[in-house]
Amino acid sequence: MTGHTELAKRFGTPSYVYDLERVAAARGDLFDALPEQVELFYAAKANPHPELLRELRAGEGRRCRAEISSTGELAAVLSAGFDGGEILYTGPGKTAGELTEALSAGVRLFSVESLGDLHGIGAAASRLGVVATCLLRVNSASASATSSIRMTGVPSQFGFDSETLPELREQLFDVPGTEVAGAHFFPLSNAKDEASLIGEFRHTVEVAARVQQELGTRFRFVDIGGGFSVPYAVGGERPVYGGLRAAMAGALDEWFPGWRTGEVRIAVESGRYLVGDSGTLMVGVVNLKESRGRRFVILDGGINTFGGMSGLGRIMPVSVRLDDEGIPLEQIASLVGPLCTPGDVLGRDIELPALAPGDVVSIPNAGAYGPTASLLMFLGRPAPTEIVVRGEELLSVSRIEHSRAYQLGREL
Repeated sequence: MTGHTELAKRFGTPSYVYDLERVAAARGDLFDALPEQVELFYAAKANPHPELLRELRAGEGRRCRAEISSTGELAAVLSAGFDGGEILYTGPGKTAGELTEALSAGVRLFSVESLGDLHGIGAAASRLGVVATCLLRVNSASASATSSIRMTGVPSQFGFDSETLPELREQLFDVPGTEVAGAHFFPLSNAKDEASLIGEFRHTVEVAARVQQELGTRFRFVDIGGGFSVPYAVGGERPVYGGLRAAMAGALDEWFPGWRTGEVRIAVESGRYLVGDSGTLMVGVVNLKESRGRRFVILDGGINTFGGMSGLGRIMPVSVRLDDEGIPLEQIASLVGPLCTPGDVLGRDIELPALAPGDVVSIPNAGAYGPTASLLMFLGRPAPTEIVVRGEELLSVSRIEHSRAYQLGREL
């Protein structure tokens, strides 16, 4: 990480360094793990940085499509070169204005979370004289694998409860401005191992076939979700799924025999796997403190910079480990940020090398759920610098800036 440290000292901390070589490698590994006919959506929420988006869409042969959940993400992926036909719009709270903007930009594929959501999509499409292709997001009553984040089998704002779909059939296929073409599943995130991932995909494919039969239709598009894993803010290698391609093909042959010839399109989606190991968070040491027998290393970036939702206990628990290979670990201390809240903790009582104010520490595997998933505006602190490289080549340095746009009143 010597090069990253030099960049951080040159451009300041806190800062992220994203390596596009790692993004390209992850994209290649994931496509290699999937059958050739399977499409791949990148979940922009993991990291919407424009250069990462462009890298994921680029490349020879197979390239990622985009999965978004807001008009902000829509603008990001469009500016990165995606066109409307490459985008899947998801989320339970699509407003009429958002739908109009997306449809006007050429988006035609939508994940539908409820009957009300379907009617909203249909109304917006009808006003524009177009037809929206809809995938019914299914909240299956059962699941297979275990995961850090279970996304199905419980009461949820996401998706139709699978047991209610048959009784809704007549209402689902008769909404002006829409065409129900298939189903969308997202049963888990961050599968613990390849066996769990394969088990969940097999189960999802079987559930999709059963839903198709119960609805008395033939699906033309099935998105079976994700679950691809990568270490989060700790050391470790991104897994390569050697057995997934054959296992997925076998399940699809059994339940959707037309998938190889395009009778039904099959898609998966991934966020963290594609960008997680591309990013390193560089944070500066501001101060050292001892309090009642415990040590604290105070940094210039905390949950306003990385994993703010995690800091609130909402998503993924953060317990970072420094990229300290070859550096002696000499103390037990907590890594804390600069915010005026006791929740601003990146790592509690972890092993650390000897540190002093002015040192720069690096947190590996931090390319996913960074600035835009954090408490970016809390206390008005500046956003972290984001540095993009390709190997040793420096490509760009930027920072997200916030400004207030007045609809009523005056600028001061």
